Amino acid sequence: MGTMIQQYKLEEKNFRGERFADYPYDLKGNNDLLSLVRPDIIQNIHEAYLEAGADIIETNTFNATSVSMADYQMEDLVVEINIKSAQIARAAADKFAKLTPEKPRFVAGSMGPTNKTTSLSPDDSNPGFRTITFDNLYAAYKEQAQALIEGGVDLLLIETIFDTLNAKAALMAVADLQTEIGRKTPIMVSGTITNINGLTLSGQTTMAFLDSVSHLDLLSVGLNCVAAKDLRPYLEELAEKAPFNVSVHPNAGLPNQFGEYGETPKIMAVQMKGFLDNRFANIIGGCCGTTPDHIKEFVKLAENHQPRKVPMDESGQKTHFTQRPKSY
Repeated sequence: MGTMIQQYKLEEKNFRGERFADYPYDLKGNNDLLSLVRPDIIQNIHEAYLEAGADIIETNTFNATSVSMADYQMEDLVVEINIKSAQIARAAADKFAKLTPEKPRFVAGSMGPTNKTTSLSPDDSNPGFRTITFDNLYAAYKEQAQALIEGGVDLLLIETIFDTLNAKAALMAVADLQTEIGRKTPIMVSGTITNINGLTLSGQTTMAFLDSVSHLDLLSVGLNCVAAKDLRPYLEELAEKAPFNVSVHPNAGLPNQFGEYGETPKIMAVQMKGFLDNRFANIIGGCCGTTPDHIKEFVKLAENHQPRKVPMDESGQKTHFTQRPKSY
Protein backbone atom coordinates (compact mmCIF):
# COMPACT_ATOMS: atom_id res chain seq x y z
CA MET A 1 0.00 0.00 0.00
CA GLY A 2 2.71 2.47 0.97
CA THR A 3 4.70 1.80 -2.19
CA MET A 4 1.69 2.43 -4.40
CA ILE A 5 0.73 5.60 -2.51
CA GLN A 6 4.26 6.96 -3.01
CA GLN A 7 3.79 6.71 -6.77
CA TYR A 8 1.08 9.38 -6.56
CA LYS A 9 3.67 11.87 -5.20
CA LEU A 10 1.13 13.46 -2.89
CA GLU A 11 1.78 16.78 -1.15
CA GLU A 12 0.50 18.23 2.10
CA LYS A 13 -2.61 19.65 0.42
CA ASN A 14 -3.56 16.21 -0.88
CA PHE A 15 -3.60 14.76 2.62
CA ARG A 16 -5.70 17.65 3.89
CA GLY A 17 -8.41 17.87 1.27
CA GLU A 18 -11.26 20.22 2.05
CA ARG A 19 -12.16 18.62 5.35
CA PHE A 20 -8.76 19.19 6.98
CA ALA A 21 -7.67 22.31 5.08
CA ASP A 22 -7.20 24.27 8.29
CA TYR A 23 -5.94 21.46 10.50
CA PRO A 24 -3.23 22.85 12.83
CA TYR A 25 -0.77 19.95 12.36
CA ASP A 26 1.16 18.58 9.38
CA LEU A 27 -0.63 15.63 7.77
CA LYS A 28 1.67 14.59 4.93
CA GLY A 29 2.59 10.94 5.35
CA ASN A 30 -0.59 9.98 7.17
CA ASN A 31 -1.48 7.37 4.57
CA ASP A 32 -4.38 5.96 6.56
CA LEU A 33 -6.10 9.36 6.41
CA LEU A 34 -6.34 9.02 2.62
CA SER A 35 -9.24 6.63 3.14
CA LEU A 36 -11.22 9.70 4.19
CA VAL A 37 -9.82 12.44 1.94
CA ARG A 38 -8.82 10.46 -1.19
CA PRO A 39 -10.78 7.20 -1.12
CA ASP A 40 -10.47 7.07 -4.91
CA ILE A 41 -6.71 6.51 -4.61
CA ILE A 42 -7.11 3.72 -2.08
CA GLN A 43 -9.82 2.04 -4.15
CA ASN A 44 -7.67 2.23 -7.30
CA ILE A 45 -4.76 0.60 -5.47
CA HIS A 46 -6.96 -2.21 -4.16
CA GLU A 47 -8.37 -2.84 -7.61
CA ALA A 48 -4.91 -2.90 -9.18
CA TYR A 49 -3.88 -5.75 -6.89
CA LEU A 50 -7.17 -7.58 -7.42
CA GLU A 51 -6.76 -7.21 -11.17
CA ALA A 52 -3.31 -8.77 -10.78
CA GLY A 53 -4.96 -11.81 -9.22
CA ALA A 54 -4.68 -11.24 -5.47
CA ASP A 55 -6.99 -13.40 -3.34
CA ILE A 56 -6.54 -11.22 -0.23
CA ILE A 57 -6.15 -7.45 0.01
CA GLU A 58 -5.28 -5.50 3.15
CA THR A 59 -7.14 -2.50 4.45
CA ASN A 60 -5.37 0.86 4.48
CA THR A 61 -5.09 0.79 8.28
CA PHE A 62 -1.51 -0.22 9.10
CA ASN A 63 -1.14 2.79 11.44
CA ALA A 64 -4.81 3.36 12.23
CA THR A 65 -4.64 2.94 15.99
CA SER A 66 -4.94 5.70 18.58
CA VAL A 67 -1.29 5.03 19.47
CA SER A 68 0.07 5.77 16.00
CA MET A 69 -2.53 8.43 15.11
CA ALA A 70 -1.34 10.44 18.12
CA ASP A 71 1.56 11.58 15.90
CA TYR A 72 -1.00 13.62 13.95
CA GLN A 73 -3.29 14.43 16.89
CA MET A 74 -6.02 12.40 15.18
CA GLU A 75 -6.87 9.77 17.77
CA ASP A 76 -10.56 10.69 17.56
CA LEU A 77 -10.67 9.60 13.90
CA VAL A 78 -9.51 6.03 14.47
CA VAL A 79 -12.94 4.39 14.35
CA GLU A 80 -14.00 6.34 11.25
CA ILE A 81 -10.75 5.61 9.39
CA ASN A 82 -10.91 1.87 10.11
CA ILE A 83 -14.57 1.52 9.16
CA LYS A 84 -14.13 3.53 5.96
CA SER A 85 -10.94 1.69 4.99
CA ALA A 86 -12.65 -1.66 5.49
CA GLN A 87 -15.64 -0.54 3.43
CA ILE A 88 -13.42 0.60 0.53
CA ALA A 89 -11.56 -2.72 0.48
CA ARG A 90 -14.81 -4.68 0.89
CA ALA A 91 -16.38 -2.94 -2.11
CA ALA A 92 -13.32 -3.61 -4.26
CA ALA A 93 -13.13 -7.27 -3.23
CA ASP A 94 -16.84 -7.82 -3.81
CA LYS A 95 -16.61 -6.19 -7.23
CA PHE A 96 -13.92 -8.62 -8.37
CA ALA A 97 -15.53 -11.61 -6.67
CA LYS A 98 -18.57 -11.03 -8.89
CA LEU A 99 -16.35 -10.86 -11.95
CA THR A 100 -14.59 -14.11 -11.01
CA PRO A 101 -17.09 -16.19 -8.98
CA GLU A 102 -14.73 -19.15 -9.15
CA LYS A 103 -12.13 -17.07 -7.31
CA PRO A 104 -13.52 -15.46 -4.14
CA ARG A 105 -11.69 -12.38 -2.82
CA PHE A 106 -11.07 -11.61 0.85
CA VAL A 107 -10.33 -8.53 2.94
CA ALA A 108 -7.75 -8.60 5.72
CA GLY A 109 -7.95 -5.88 8.35
CA SER A 110 -4.37 -4.65 8.69
CA MET A 111 -3.23 -4.12 12.29
CA GLY A 112 0.34 -2.82 12.39
CA PRO A 113 2.79 -2.92 15.30
CA THR A 114 2.36 0.78 16.24
CA ASN A 115 5.35 3.05 16.83
CA LYS A 116 5.73 1.98 20.47
CA THR A 117 7.22 -1.06 22.16
CA THR A 118 6.18 -2.64 25.44
CA SER A 119 9.32 -4.77 25.82
CA LEU A 120 12.12 -2.25 25.36
CA SER A 121 13.10 1.11 26.76
CA PRO A 122 13.90 3.97 24.35
CA ASP A 123 16.18 5.39 27.05
CA ASP A 124 19.50 3.54 27.40
CA SER A 125 20.08 5.13 30.79
CA ASN A 126 16.75 3.89 32.12
CA PRO A 127 16.09 0.31 30.95
CA GLY A 128 12.89 0.05 32.99
CA PHE A 129 11.24 3.00 31.25
CA ARG A 130 8.37 2.40 28.80
CA THR A 131 6.48 4.87 26.61
CA ILE A 132 3.33 2.75 26.65
CA THR A 133 1.69 0.06 28.75
CA PHE A 134 0.20 -3.27 27.75
CA ASP A 135 -3.24 -2.01 28.79
CA ASN A 136 -2.90 1.06 26.55
CA LEU A 137 -2.05 -1.13 23.56
CA TYR A 138 -4.83 -3.57 24.38
CA ALA A 139 -7.40 -0.76 24.35
CA ALA A 140 -6.03 0.69 21.10
CA TYR A 141 -6.07 -2.64 19.29
CA LYS A 142 -9.53 -3.52 20.56
CA GLU A 143 -10.89 -0.23 19.23
CA GLN A 144 -9.27 -0.85 15.85
CA ALA A 145 -10.39 -4.48 15.57
CA GLN A 146 -13.97 -3.63 16.41
CA ALA A 147 -14.09 -0.92 13.74
CA LEU A 148 -12.51 -3.18 11.12
CA ILE A 149 -15.04 -5.92 11.80
CA GLU A 150 -17.87 -3.38 11.66
CA GLY A 151 -16.50 -2.23 8.29
CA GLY A 152 -16.78 -5.75 6.87
CA VAL A 153 -13.35 -7.44 6.89
CA ASP A 154 -13.13 -11.22 6.52
CA LEU A 155 -10.11 -11.64 8.77
CA LEU A 156 -7.64 -9.69 10.88
CA LEU A 157 -3.92 -9.52 10.11
CA ILE A 158 -1.68 -8.60 13.03
CA GLU A 159 1.49 -7.92 11.07
CA THR A 160 5.09 -6.72 10.99
CA ILE A 161 5.51 -7.76 14.60
CA PHE A 162 8.85 -6.62 16.03
CA ASP A 163 7.77 -6.89 19.67
CA THR A 164 5.73 -9.97 20.47
CA LEU A 165 4.36 -8.40 23.64
CA ASN A 166 2.68 -5.81 21.43
CA ALA A 167 1.21 -8.64 19.38
CA LYS A 168 -0.02 -10.39 22.50
CA ALA A 169 -1.90 -7.22 23.44
CA ALA A 170 -3.52 -7.31 19.99
CA LEU A 171 -4.32 -11.02 20.24
CA MET A 172 -5.84 -10.61 23.70
CA ALA A 173 -7.90 -7.66 22.49
CA VAL A 174 -9.22 -9.58 19.48
CA ALA A 175 -9.97 -12.70 21.54
CA ASP A 176 -11.91 -10.69 24.13
CA LEU A 177 -13.76 -8.80 21.40
CA GLN A 178 -14.77 -12.05 19.72
CA THR A 179 -16.22 -13.29 23.00
CA GLU A 180 -18.12 -10.06 23.56
CA ILE A 181 -19.69 -9.88 20.10
CA GLY A 182 -20.17 -13.63 19.72
CA ARG A 183 -18.39 -13.77 16.40
CA LYS A 184 -15.11 -15.41 15.49
CA THR A 185 -13.02 -13.59 12.89
CA PRO A 186 -10.01 -15.57 11.58
CA ILE A 187 -6.63 -14.18 12.67
CA MET A 188 -3.39 -14.07 10.71
CA VAL A 189 -0.18 -13.24 12.60
CA SER A 190 3.03 -12.18 10.88
CA GLY A 191 6.34 -11.26 12.50
CA THR A 192 9.48 -9.63 11.19
CA ILE A 193 13.14 -10.54 11.69
CA THR A 194 15.22 -7.44 12.33
CA ASN A 195 18.84 -8.59 12.44
CA ILE A 196 21.27 -11.06 10.93
CA ASN A 197 21.01 -13.31 13.98
CA GLY A 198 17.42 -14.12 13.12
CA LEU A 199 15.82 -12.31 16.05
CA THR A 200 12.90 -9.96 16.37
CA LEU A 201 13.66 -6.49 17.72
CA SER A 202 12.63 -7.64 21.19
CA GLY A 203 15.12 -10.50 20.97
CA GLN A 204 13.04 -13.58 20.17
CA THR A 205 14.03 -16.39 17.86
CA THR A 206 11.50 -17.55 15.26
CA MET A 207 10.51 -20.52 17.41
CA ALA A 208 10.13 -18.37 20.52
CA PHE A 209 7.90 -16.06 18.51
CA LEU A 210 5.82 -19.02 17.35
CA ASP A 211 5.52 -20.32 20.90
CA SER A 212 4.39 -16.90 22.12
CA VAL A 213 1.42 -16.70 19.74
CA SER A 214 0.39 -20.36 19.57
CA HIS A 215 -2.09 -20.15 22.46
CA LEU A 216 -4.82 -19.11 20.00
CA ASP A 217 -6.16 -21.12 17.07
CA LEU A 218 -4.77 -18.94 14.29
CA LEU A 219 -5.62 -19.05 10.61
CA SER A 220 -1.92 -18.57 9.89
CA VAL A 221 1.41 -17.51 11.29
CA GLY A 222 4.13 -16.08 9.11
CA LEU A 223 6.89 -13.61 8.36
CA ASN A 224 7.00 -10.34 6.44
CA CYS A 225 8.83 -7.06 5.85
CA VAL A 226 12.23 -8.64 5.11
CA ALA A 227 13.82 -9.51 1.75
CA ALA A 228 12.82 -13.00 0.62
CA LYS A 229 16.39 -14.31 0.48
CA ASP A 230 16.93 -13.30 4.10
CA LEU A 231 13.71 -14.94 5.27
CA ARG A 232 14.38 -18.39 3.87
CA PRO A 233 16.02 -20.15 6.87
CA TYR A 234 13.45 -18.77 9.30
CA LEU A 235 10.53 -19.57 7.04
CA GLU A 236 11.81 -23.12 6.66
CA GLU A 237 11.95 -23.51 10.43
CA LEU A 238 8.48 -22.06 10.84
CA ALA A 239 7.07 -24.30 8.12
CA GLU A 240 8.45 -27.38 9.86
CA LYS A 241 6.97 -26.62 13.27
CA ALA A 242 3.90 -24.39 12.97
CA PRO A 243 0.55 -26.09 13.69
CA PHE A 244 -1.16 -23.48 11.50
CA ASN A 245 -1.05 -22.36 7.91
CA VAL A 246 2.16 -20.45 7.16
CA SER A 247 2.21 -17.13 5.33
CA VAL A 248 5.07 -15.11 3.88
CA HIS A 249 4.99 -11.66 2.30
CA PRO A 250 8.53 -10.36 1.87
CA ASN A 251 9.86 -6.99 0.73
CA ALA A 252 11.13 -6.48 -2.81
CA GLY A 253 14.70 -6.51 -1.54
CA LEU A 254 16.24 -3.80 0.63
CA PRO A 255 15.48 -0.08 0.22
CA ASN A 256 18.14 2.19 -1.28
CA GLN A 257 19.01 5.70 -0.07
CA PHE A 258 15.85 7.01 -1.72
CA GLY A 259 13.60 4.43 -0.07
CA GLU A 260 13.13 2.54 -3.33
CA TYR A 261 13.09 -1.25 -3.58
CA GLY A 262 15.14 -2.87 -6.33
CA GLU A 263 13.94 -6.46 -6.76
CA THR A 264 11.91 -6.77 -9.94
CA PRO A 265 8.95 -9.14 -10.16
CA LYS A 266 11.07 -11.68 -12.05
CA ILE A 267 13.91 -11.54 -9.52
CA MET A 268 11.60 -11.85 -6.56
CA ALA A 269 9.68 -14.69 -8.21
CA VAL A 270 12.85 -16.82 -8.18
CA GLN A 271 12.99 -16.63 -4.37
CA MET A 272 9.27 -17.23 -4.00
CA LYS A 273 9.45 -20.25 -6.30
CA GLY A 274 12.01 -21.76 -3.94
CA PHE A 275 9.57 -21.33 -1.05
CA LEU A 276 6.82 -23.06 -3.00
CA ASP A 277 9.02 -25.82 -4.43
CA ASN A 278 9.84 -26.78 -0.83
CA ARG A 279 6.27 -26.32 0.39
CA PHE A 280 7.25 -23.76 3.00
CA ALA A 281 4.03 -21.74 2.74
CA ASN A 282 0.26 -21.83 2.38
CA ILE A 283 -0.19 -18.11 1.67
CA ILE A 284 2.25 -15.91 -0.27
CA GLY A 285 2.19 -12.19 -0.95
CA GLY A 286 4.19 -9.00 -0.98
CA CYS A 287 5.19 -6.32 1.52
CA CYS A 288 7.24 -3.15 0.96
CA GLY A 289 8.15 -2.46 -2.66
CA THR A 290 5.88 -5.10 -4.17
CA THR A 291 3.57 -3.86 -6.91
CA PRO A 292 0.70 -5.50 -8.81
CA ASP A 293 3.30 -6.73 -11.29
CA HIS A 294 4.98 -8.67 -8.47
CA ILE A 295 1.65 -10.19 -7.49
CA LYS A 296 1.03 -11.30 -11.08
CA GLU A 297 4.23 -13.36 -10.91
CA PHE A 298 3.26 -14.83 -7.54
CA VAL A 299 -0.17 -15.81 -8.86
CA LYS A 300 1.46 -17.74 -11.72
CA LEU A 301 3.65 -19.57 -9.22
CA ALA A 302 0.82 -20.37 -6.82
CA GLU A 303 -1.31 -21.83 -9.59
CA ASN A 304 1.40 -24.39 -10.34
CA HIS A 305 2.39 -25.44 -6.84
CA GLN A 306 0.89 -27.41 -3.98
CA PRO A 307 0.57 -25.66 -0.60
CA ARG A 308 2.42 -26.69 2.51
CA LYS A 309 0.78 -29.44 4.55
CA VAL A 310 -0.06 -28.47 8.12
CA PRO A 311 1.51 -31.06 10.51
CA MET A 312 -1.05 -33.54 11.86
CA ASP A 313 -0.83 -36.09 14.64
CA GLU A 314 -1.90 -39.73 14.36
CA SER A 315 -5.53 -38.85 15.07
CA GLY A 316 -5.65 -36.33 12.22
CA GLN A 317 -5.54 -33.29 14.50
CA LYS A 318 -3.16 -30.39 14.05
CA THR A 319 -0.04 -30.92 16.15
CA HIS A 320 0.60 -28.53 19.03
CA PHE A 321 3.94 -26.79 18.95
CA THR A 322 5.74 -25.87 22.13
CA GLN A 323 9.38 -25.55 23.00
CA ARG A 324 8.65 -25.27 26.72
CA PRO A 325 9.60 -28.19 29.00
CA LYS A 326 6.58 -30.20 30.13
CA SER A 327 7.11 -29.02 33.71
CA TYR A 328 6.83 -25.36 32.67
